[in-house]
Amino acid sequence: MRHKHGYRKLGRTSAHRKALLKNLAIALIEYGKIETGVFKAKELQSYIERLITAARVGDLNAHRHVFSFLQDKSATKKLVTQIAPKYKERNGGYTRIHRTRLRRGDASQMAIIELVD
Repeated sequence: MRHKHGYRKLGRTSAHRKALLKNLAIALIEYGKIETGVFKAKELQSYIERLITAARVGDLNAHRHVFSFLQDKSATKKLVTQIAPKYKERNGGYTRIHRTRLRRGDASQMAIIELVD
């Protein structure tokens, strides 16, 4: 039983899961909206919202903290300088998840995760 368990394993090792969330976060920052599986989207939501909250400060330590998670200079710069300042007055809820369709190959539930304007 997974009562009060903190995260979804997504059928991956811890290193693979960390890389997956990092790459999904970079894609979300770059494009503003991505389509993925529902459970990946739910995990990504908590991951990216913590990063945006840290980036709202906007100082050098925020840059370093976000870069330690993303390992991508352009995505870090865009998050700290363009995206996070838009949410200065907002306390959480920076992303939205919409369920879209069933994937044709395996009938998995798909979802769109996007940044709230």
